[in-house]
Amino acid sequence: MARVLAIDDDGAVCATVSAILERAGHQVVTAQNGRSGLKLLEADRFDLLLIDIFMPEMDGLETVRVLRGSKPELPIIVMSGATADQTSTPDYLSFGTKLGAVESLRKPFRPATLVEAVDRCLAGGG
Repeated sequence: MARVLAIDDDGAVCATVSAILERAGHQVVTAQNGRSGLKLLEADRFDLLLIDIFMPEMDGLETVRVLRGSKPELPIIVMSGATADQTSTPDYLSFGTKLGAVESLRKPFRPATLVEAVDRCLAGGG
């Protein structure tokens, strides 16, 4: 069983991710933005971080950048459903992996896809 921190400003996504990963035997803690997620990471130990890219206060890319400096060993999965502007072309998931995330997931994703990505990261093969 791993301790997973899931950070997403969408409560439904947090609830869904929690249900899927808890069914797979993991313990999940959630946060609504990068700033509150960083506070949880300072206070407790987690085996994996799952983070959305677009959030208020502190987005996922900035959070990943900060964590790569302070917790380089923590596996990170970035996830996103869309770009900030549907007409723009940047691939923000690719930016996340360039900043140090080991996996990326485009929302919506299938439960099995999430569990497989988590398992790969925990096994060190992200």
